Amino acid sequence: MDDAALVRAALAAAREAGPDVPIGAAVFDQDGALLATAHNAREELGDPTAHAEILALRAAAKRHGDGWRLEGCTLAVTVEPCTMCAGALVLARVARVVFGAWEPRTGAVGSLWDVVRDRRLNRRPEVRGGVLEAECAEVLEAFFELHRDV
Repeated sequence: MDDAALVRAALAAAREAGPDVPIGAAVFDQDGALLATAHNAREELGDPTAHAEILALRAAAKRHGDGWRLEGCTLAVTVEPCTMCAGALVLARVARVVFGAWEPRTGAVGSLWDVVRDRRLNRRPEVRGGVLEAECAEVLEAFFELHRDV
């Protein structure tokens, strides 16, 4: 699968976010098979750690068969991961991160910080940002436009 197809799977998850900010994530194994998808669920679950990436990593780890290690896997997400999510994907040993929209206020994969490529870490995943950026940003813009009017 190409990177756009990976982000499209994350976009599909984002569109199911309900009351939460529509961010979606998908984890694929080294052969391109979909292991898990998730959307932000902080409001839904009352859990500040219920970001799409964290939920998708948890679900993928249950299916991948190597405990918590997601070596060789790719995480696709609609928005650049925050510091919590960037740290989690490094600790999960994800091989690649592919994301849509850049997040200059909280992004930790190149915008505000670059947690995943810190040379002090023993694992640094490959990163590709800006995949389907306009489409990913549009989903967020529509959500915030709707909620600003309320």
